[in-house]
Amino acid sequence: MDLTTIVSFSVMASLLVASPGPNGVLIARTVPTSGKAAGFANIMGFVAAFYLHGALVVFGLSVLLVRSAELFFAVKMVGAAYLCWIGFKSLRQAWRGNTLPVSARPARRRRTLFVAFGEGFLTNALNPKVSMFYLAAFPQFLPPEMATAANTFTLVVIHSAINFVWFAAMVVLFARLAAAARSGRFQRFIKAATGAVFIGFGLKLATMKA
Repeated sequence: MDLTTIVSFSVMASLLVASPGPNGVLIARTVPTSGKAAGFANIMGFVAAFYLHGALVVFGLSVLLVRSAELFFAVKMVGAAYLCWIGFKSLRQAWRGNTLPVSARPARRRRTLFVAFGEGFLTNALNPKVSMFYLAAFPQFLPPEMATAANTFTLVVIHSAINFVWFAAMVVLFARLAAAARSGRFQRFIKAATGAVFIGFGLKLATMKA
């Protein structure tokens, strides 16, 4: 794989990562309410899902997902339901006003990081749009004679690295707003806003055509 291919893919992946989507919304929801470490756990969940989609491309399962209307519909609806569930949970917490300041929470670091990782992973693993991106983008940069597992995962590594840098900067930014994030009113606003956005993403995914 030559340098031109790597640079071209990096530019396209950067535009994709920087575009608004559920990943950024999840970071904005997680860091003010659960801390910087949980935000990085979200990111590691994103990356793990990218490697899963990369493996699906290598084994040809993503093609089956796109070509099978029934399978595509099933995965799409599960992903949409998951995003709507996160949104509904956030709206319910905002409505009840049960968001406590970060300093007043009991220390349950390990579980919080595990849950944050799982949210990041499922947000991407259950989104068929990520598989469609890999299927649409990779053939442009990997002609059949170069479509090896090593080259495929090289592009996955590049995508993951760009994703990590972008969202790590976002985590640091939200962490610097720690004083405001400890405000119960601010946390309720974040949960209400992200809840509405997640439900919107879920509905958009549910109505997406194969």
